[in-house]
Amino acid sequence: MSSVQAFLARLGGHLRALRLESGLSLAELARRAGVSRRYLTEAEAGRANPSVSFLVRLAQELGRSPAVLLEVAVEGTRERVALLGLRGAGKSTVGKLLARELECPFVELDQRVEELAGLSLSELFDLHGPEAFRSYEAEALEGVLVEGERVVLATGGSIVTRESAFARLRATCRTVWLQAEPEEHFQRVVSQGDRRPMHARPQAMEELRSILERRERLYARCELVVATSGRSPVEVMRAVRGALESAPA
Repeated sequence: MSSVQAFLARLGGHLRALRLESGLSLAELARRAGVSRRYLTEAEAGRANPSVSFLVRLAQELGRSPAVLLEVAVEGTRERVALLGLRGAGKSTVGKLLARELECPFVELDQRVEELAGLSLSELFDLHGPEAFRSYEAEALEGVLVEGERVVLATGGSIVTRESAFARLRATCRTVWLQAEPEEHFQRVVSQGDRRPMHARPQAMEELRSILERRERLYARCELVVATSGRSPVEVMRAVRGALESAPA
């Protein structure tokens, strides 16, 4: 991905995040701004190169200045790196290694959610449900973003299914999908001593395959994809760093 394409992808992600925050559908925002719904769709997907007049009209309807839209897109050129992937992708292990290599902080987003909620993730879901988790996750992400421009962030495996959060990540971070086969995800979790994936779930492996299949197209929207199969954590870390350096934002 070229630097221009990466910039347009971040800009598009931010436009979508702002639209969702405003509670507007694609059709409604396009109607209010007097632009084509199809072109707005392309802009949010990072496949269009919006004109200044287009951005001015969108900014007015979103209650923002055009400069703010562009400033936030430029934020993505900073050194925040977000690692994405299913549980067992190696985000925590690789993230710590990468943070040490880049000499910057490492943050687990799920851990921040637990700290904000004062509950474990399982307790948060059981007591308050997924809406509460999404709210805490959004707050935790914003907290990480305001802490500085250099950080390696390990995200929760399902963050790609929450469009506003995923768009915010793409607008402010270099997003990297740590790609692995279902069997590898499963084995890595089990090898860490976590038997929960198999507990009272004889179809756990098939469930994992299904989840990965549903999310692959979402993970593929990350700026970079790094295959982890057959690689040690150090090798994956080096591959991530190499990918970041060869595809500058």
